[in-house]
Amino acid sequence: MSDTTQDAAPLAGRREWLGLAVLALPTLLVALDIGGLFLALPHLSADLGATSTQQLWITDIYGFMLAGFLITMGTLGDRIGRRKLLMIGAGGFFAASLLAAFSTSPLMLIIARALLGIAGATLSPSTLALISNMFRNPKQMGTAISLWAFCQFGGAALGPVIGGVLLQHFWWGSVFLLGTPVMLLLLIVGPLLLPEYRDANAKKLDLVSVVFSLAAILPVIYGIKQLAIGSNGSPVWPVLAIVVGAGFAVLFTRRQLRLPNPLLDLRLFRNVRFSSSLAAMMLGSGTLAGLGLMTSQFIQSVLGLEPAKAGLWQAPTGVGIAIGVLVTPIIVRKIQSSTAILGGLVLCFAGLIMLSFVHATSSAALVSVSAALVALGIGPLFVLGTSLVVGSAPPEKAGSAASMSETSNVFGSTLGLALLGSVGAAVYQSGMAGSTVAGAKETLADAVAAAAKLPAAVSQSLLVKARDAFTDGLNAVAAIGIVTIAIVFVLAWMTLRQKAEAPAAPAEADPDPAAEPLKVSES
Repeated sequence: MSDTTQDAAPLAGRREWLGLAVLALPTLLVALDIGGLFLALPHLSADLGATSTQQLWITDIYGFMLAGFLITMGTLGDRIGRRKLLMIGAGGFFAASLLAAFSTSPLMLIIARALLGIAGATLSPSTLALISNMFRNPKQMGTAISLWAFCQFGGAALGPVIGGVLLQHFWWGSVFLLGTPVMLLLLIVGPLLLPEYRDANAKKLDLVSVVFSLAAILPVIYGIKQLAIGSNGSPVWPVLAIVVGAGFAVLFTRRQLRLPNPLLDLRLFRNVRFSSSLAAMMLGSGTLAGLGLMTSQFIQSVLGLEPAKAGLWQAPTGVGIAIGVLVTPIIVRKIQSSTAILGGLVLCFAGLIMLSFVHATSSAALVSVSAALVALGIGPLFVLGTSLVVGSAPPEKAGSAASMSETSNVFGSTLGLALLGSVGAAVYQSGMAGSTVAGAKETLADAVAAAAKLPAAVSQSLLVKARDAFTDGLNAVAAIGIVTIAIVFVLAWMTLRQKAEAPAAPAEADPDPAAEPLKVSES
């Protein structure tokens, strides 16, 4: 679409580009956090005595709270100021990082991770909103968002490397301290380089909608996870949790459709390109996140590599998606966007097929290259899918559409961690069902810890069985990934075949079209 008004928008200056560098800091931080956690998981589990369910909550709760609060924080930022919200979030992330690093129990760490998720939810919508305000020229905005995304996925590549080095020389809590100097720097230079933006006509935050959204998301995820693990015997409580969450989802939906200024504008989903693109990105994110969890533990626990080396072998995954995101704007200058997306998904298929045939004695290089192919191939979907989502929405809803895009990616990745992680755990536990060693049936980390206390012959037999069982779990997750990416391929193909629909007009005309929507302060 062409917009002469936008084409004539003023160019950003040096201050805006320096501000972009500042905004890259929290972007890198969020990506560093999850990459380091995967490597630290076996160490903190052994130290804190975390069960398989607690391990999944430690990894999942951050993303669940992040996804649950993203849209809420975006609305709050419009009201109180996006820079102010970013600074509040940075301070909260700093404090929660310290709490996580020095946790003394699984429950304490889960609470700290939940607080990190709430604080982290202030970062993404604030940075994206500030970028869209600072860079009015479409070409500069495209470049800025591409660099922002590169920092996000580049951080995913650096996370395992830096986390591995820290785990090699320090205790597991050191991976949570990665964010503390970054947040301090942001708190110092942010007010100096970032302008303040807020909506002068912002409406009051609907707290009932916030409560309904969380009450819909968390019980459903809990129930699905418990059913996938098959723990605690009776499925009554997990099913009840899903029913309760679904009930709140209905209440949330009805309230959003009734409110004149909803927390989430569900009317945007009437556009097929919009809804299909969100679904495709959510499924792609889930596949990539689930594989990241399984491959990181495979390289470290099955192959028995030291944390530093394991981190290096995990880096290609982040590098792959970072390259995919960075080169996509260049590629689409020569080929159609549909060709770039579908061609990338073919690379995903290749990587997933390779992972589905991995065995316990496969090399780290094979696993690393396979995961990197999946990541590289999914890059164009993320970049161009986001453009489709924003382009399918009316201009006045572009900010809301961007928040939904980010929520879709985050929710997809956290749901992928829960579901695919649960599948991997279930397959492992099934393979270890006949083991007589106490504690070895729960997780691979428990089996490794138990094997260290056994005679050499018994220890080796246990490790072989546990590693084979975990590898079977990785193969199962890869097979599910193949089916998922096939669905994404069909969604992308059907969506891209359709002509772009004109953005829908708002439900009600603005009573004051000349009103200035943003109050801008350069202080």
